[in-house]
Amino acid sequence: MKKQLNAIFSRFPPSFIQFIKFGIVGLSNTFISYVIYSLLVYVHLHYLAASIIAFVVSVLNSFYWNMRYVFKGSGEKKDILKSLLRTFLAYGFTGLVLQNILLYVQIEVLGVSPYLAPVFSLIITVPLNFILNKFWAFNKKEITSVNS
Repeated sequence: MKKQLNAIFSRFPPSFIQFIKFGIVGLSNTFISYVIYSLLVYVHLHYLAASIIAFVVSVLNSFYWNMRYVFKGSGEKKDILKSLLRTFLAYGFTGLVLQNILLYVQIEVLGVSPYLAPVFSLIITVPLNFILNKFWAFNKKEITSVNS
């Protein structure tokens, strides 16, 4: 089965396969984040506080799977810590700052349900997260040149 999958995947450019893997990790991560967010909103935690807590959990989850499955870092402690910091900064912009601005506008200004607003925000944040992770957080060329 693995050989068959490799044969299928070898027909596509590596960046496309990487994007598909990123999407799979992202879908599972989005599910985890949304469940945490929804549960916290359900127990009457303010939607912004719920978003921040879900953000921290989702970044750690995303980092682990992106490092192991999507971008496959070198495994050196220095590289892992650098990538973790960059991941928090990248997701901090898209998943915390941008996501919360989008939530506020959708919920407070447009009257969108706090349960639907995070779903609509994905249209903007997912492609931006991929670009920031691929070319900055897990950029092997830059990490290698720093370690040389």
